Amino acid sequence: MNGEMDMMKTGAEIIVEVLIEQGVDVVFGYPGGTVINIYDALFQNQNRIRHILTAHEQGASHAADGYARATGKTGVVIATSGPGATNIVTGIATAYMDSIPMVAITGNVTTDAMGRDSFQEVYIAGVTLPITKHNFLVKRIEDLADTLRDAFRIAQSGRPGPVLVDIPKDLTIASYEFENKEVIKPQRDVPVKEEDIKHLAELINKSARPVIYFGGGVISSKASNKLSELINTCSIPACHTLMATGVLSYGDRLNLGMVGMHGHVSSSKAINEADLLIAIGTRFSDRVATNKEKFALNAIKVQIDIDDTEIDKNVRTNFSILGDVKDVIEKLMKYVVPSERKEWIQTIDKWREEIDYHPVDDENTIKPFKLVEAISELSGEDAIIVTDVGQHQMWTAQYCKRTKPRSFLTSGGLGTMGFSYGASIGAKIAYPDRRVIHITGDGSFHMNMNELCTSVTYELPIITIIMNNQVLGMVRQWQELFFEKRYAYTTLDRKTDYIKLAEAFGGKGYKATTIAEFKKAFEQALQNKNCPSVIECVIDRDEKVLPMIPPGGSFDDIIAFKYKK
Repeated sequence: MNGEMDMMKTGAEIIVEVLIEQGVDVVFGYPGGTVINIYDALFQNQNRIRHILTAHEQGASHAADGYARATGKTGVVIATSGPGATNIVTGIATAYMDSIPMVAITGNVTTDAMGRDSFQEVYIAGVTLPITKHNFLVKRIEDLADTLRDAFRIAQSGRPGPVLVDIPKDLTIASYEFENKEVIKPQRDVPVKEEDIKHLAELINKSARPVIYFGGGVISSKASNKLSELINTCSIPACHTLMATGVLSYGDRLNLGMVGMHGHVSSSKAINEADLLIAIGTRFSDRVATNKEKFALNAIKVQIDIDDTEIDKNVRTNFSILGDVKDVIEKLMKYVVPSERKEWIQTIDKWREEIDYHPVDDENTIKPFKLVEAISELSGEDAIIVTDVGQHQMWTAQYCKRTKPRSFLTSGGLGTMGFSYGASIGAKIAYPDRRVIHITGDGSFHMNMNELCTSVTYELPIITIIMNNQVLGMVRQWQELFFEKRYAYTTLDRKTDYIKLAEAFGGKGYKATTIAEFKKAFEQALQNKNCPSVIECVIDRDEKVLPMIPPGGSFDDIIAFKYKK
């Protein structure tokens, strides 16, 4: 009888036990009335599982996301009902668009109060239905443990994504028998036909001008090394999406760099001239295939993806393989023939030299490309770089010189301004011994600067670099190029004193107007071992992200040299 009684636990205790059972070592969140029992259980188990209290629930959701992006594990965020739950919606949508595994646990009003417009009641399962891989409203205490287990399994299986579990408060108070279970490994195996693999190998072996175009699915599949093996064995030039930055080393001759609206001209040219385009773990988004009718017009197009809904969704392909990227490449390696393709690679090398955009430096100001190069050099290859969204994001992607997957974290699909400080916290919690460099713009920073207090509280030496041009730079760039310089509400001219702001939060603040001043400030920031730093870098508001393919345009419409400064 005593043994049976020992197995009885409250719903709140069951939640904590399942989290620990699933290998969760840290959760991010913010307490409130409907999750107060969960927080009590967390408090009583703080020697077994860590909780990070952020300044805002949105920051907690981005922190869980950043933790997941940096580690590949499932991030966990906890929020109370009503405004707590709605505050994590943007974070859930961000994770959904970029296929990031996350479990969001929300409290709700008691089951008998549901549907009565009770205090802080929101039907969050309905709100998040379009932006979750799956979600649950738990109505019975006996279903709680297995529902949470299902959430973790679903978040990691196949194409990863966020799962929400909404739990009424009375279920966290009620008691039920609990028994630990073995963790079910996420399923990524999709049967692949051998004849499809052989057909793709035949296409590769016969191709004179192949190009591989790959995305974040390569990272999710843990296929970076296998992709590199394929590329180097067959001498296939490869370009990547924003989400796949760092999969290939920037110094690799076969790495054509980023492709798309702000990618290298030579990358777009290679796709334009290719006779075979193999899209791996990517969806032909509108930021890459800006004109879908003209994209890779001369190529046989092949798509490899684990999600069947992505096949032919944006661009009609000639052939596709549904399966896990790593599995497909491993099978493919048995049939491909090693090749040098000297003529094709030499042609691309010539394009890199002759048509790629190369910005010009100015020692008297901070040029964004030089700033990012300096950050990369001073922070080292092991650093994790996290960005917000806008011009600084594109400059960072173009010049950050990452050599490892999961070392460049950014919001790609949703393009969430305000993402990066929370994500930086998640990355730093995951890797206390790695440098985390947070690059943002003055517009984005004002959306998430409240999380500076979180990094101070937990003594996280995150280095924030603000590219301050006093405008919403990317929107202003579009206004100049396509709206006859009508700068409608994009001039910020904030009066924020970033040095005083950093110090008020408990951090360190610096300001730089030249690269030399920045390097000095950055070296000082590196010495701050137990507190965050903020470095304001003043840049010209007329600096542009180039090259650029206009929306709806193609390779023939690339803007590259007209605005070179």
